[in-house]
Amino acid sequence: MIIIGEKINGAIPAVKKAIAEKNEKVIIKRAIAQAEAGANFIDCSPSTETDIEYDTMVWLINLIQGATDVPICIDSPNAELLARILKEGHVNKPGLVNSVNEEGTKCETIFPIIAGTPWEVIGLTCDKDGIPSDSEKKVEIAKRIIDKANKYGVALNQVHIDPCVMALATMPSAMDDFVYCIEHIHAFAPEVKVTGAISNISFEMPARKYINRNCMAYALAAGLDSAIMDPCDEDMIGTIYACEALTLRDKSGRKYNRAFRKGLFGQKK
Repeated sequence: MIIIGEKINGAIPAVKKAIAEKNEKVIIKRAIAQAEAGANFIDCSPSTETDIEYDTMVWLINLIQGATDVPICIDSPNAELLARILKEGHVNKPGLVNSVNEEGTKCETIFPIIAGTPWEVIGLTCDKDGIPSDSEKKVEIAKRIIDKANKYGVALNQVHIDPCVMALATMPSAMDDFVYCIEHIHAFAPEVKVTGAISNISFEMPARKYINRNCMAYALAAGLDSAIMDPCDEDMIGTIYACEALTLRDKSGRKYNRAFRKGLFGQKK
């Protein structure tokens, strides 16, 4: 399971405050905590006003790189900004680009830059009409993104498709939608990874952690490859390791047992 740490995002009040005050300690602390928790990528999402997004992104990248060598996920809806970050070489080692979609020319902007490199990329299943509520439409958008990646020479095993997890509170079939997309995207392109922001499903629901953990379990059983999540959430990490053992991804249960011995599940070491 590939974990994309979500804790450096300007949409989070504590991070928004740290960005406004240029509080380096808050950002560095979050970067180190996620790295120590086992994140495979650390998301870097300014979520600021457009006129300061570039400078904020560069500032965050430098802080993260100074604190850990975990690859960075550069995260913005602005493809031109992401392209500039890539071309100017602000990131020391290849990471993950979040994201492209079928709105405008985002794929055409990013794919030529990362083709033939180790950079990975997230593709969202939305277009000029937004995020479709129909699962089949999401899969059709995913297929178009995958075809474009292939056309531009982006290795398909470096493509993560995010089916845009819906909120259970407004879409009772949100879990069915997610599972349908995971299974059908894999059926179309087995090399492609499927990812998702798991916590979206519990938006405006009480006791959100229970919804999130069980969503993760169902999604892993369906074939989820990566997730945008909090790697410091020990209960969620425990769910992942247990599901990997139960679904034979971790055939001998070694990862689960090793994590237990390290005290990763909150028990006394």
